[in-house]
Amino acid sequence: MRNFQQWNPDLHFPFWLLMFQTNLSHLAVFAAIARHGSFQKAATETGISTSAASHAIRGLEERLGVSLFHRTTRSVALTEAGQRLLERLQPVLRDVTDALEEMNNFRSTPTGTLRINTSRAAASLLIAPLLYRFLATYPEIRLEITDEDGLIDVVAAGFDAGIRLEESVPEDMVGVRIGGPQRFVLIGAPDYLERHGVPQHPADLDRHNCIRFRFPSGRVYKWEFEQGDTRLEIDVKGQLTVGDQALAVRAALDGLGLAFTFESLVRAEIAQGRLVTVLDEWSPVFAGFMLYYPRQRQMAPALRAFIDMARSYLPG
Repeated sequence: MRNFQQWNPDLHFPFWLLMFQTNLSHLAVFAAIARHGSFQKAATETGISTSAASHAIRGLEERLGVSLFHRTTRSVALTEAGQRLLERLQPVLRDVTDALEEMNNFRSTPTGTLRINTSRAAASLLIAPLLYRFLATYPEIRLEITDEDGLIDVVAAGFDAGIRLEESVPEDMVGVRIGGPQRFVLIGAPDYLERHGVPQHPADLDRHNCIRFRFPSGRVYKWEFEQGDTRLEIDVKGQLTVGDQALAVRAALDGLGLAFTFESLVRAEIAQGRLVTVLDEWSPVFAGFMLYYPRQRQMAPALRAFIDMARSYLPG
């Protein structure tokens, strides 16, 4: 075996030889570990045991004669050689995946794994209503949903598509609108409004306990209002700041203060009288959510099936 320090990552690497000598699934395991920074998460994604993932990486390192990961009891990180291998390997794995997906076009029923990264609101409003119908219609598709409000590089993270509000879709992605416009509303419990009064203008929010929302990036959302040509952004104040819309709604239901959220998320509570909307004439309407995917890659049949169903069954 070569000494690990003798490998020069700048030399041209014979990937055809590596892939001939190595089980392709081991290379996929390597890429998954690099993506997650975890043997356990990579094993779950690839459908093998953690010990099998560890064995695959040991075999790959022995074949290459280099160390691919720095391992401690708490973390896993790529070595310089591992980083270079990942950079060279990702396009190859994408080509292989695309080739296999192209063969999927000849099947009468789409198959394979579809991985979607979505905001939590879109997961609740758009994906949840489709789950049973989609998976029942396409039993050979495995659907993996990751809901989080942070913005990520869906390609680097190994997702087939993302779903966000139109304003957050990266410019280099292909966007497909799913669902109709989304209205934001200011809500409060009847007892809170009885105790603290009903605001008549967004400026009155300075005298209210507002339930704020903080994005994963650390930025606190400034509440947006509009009436005609007038648009306002208000950095509201309040005792409670959350990172989840559902938690904000629960706090409003409990009478802790006013919350600002998607009308679709609280339609039932409003109809039941458990929440009341205020400043309706200032409530903004956003264009809605878009599903987006890489422009350079051929659309997988599973993704096409999901988009077609979403556009057919979600209200526009």
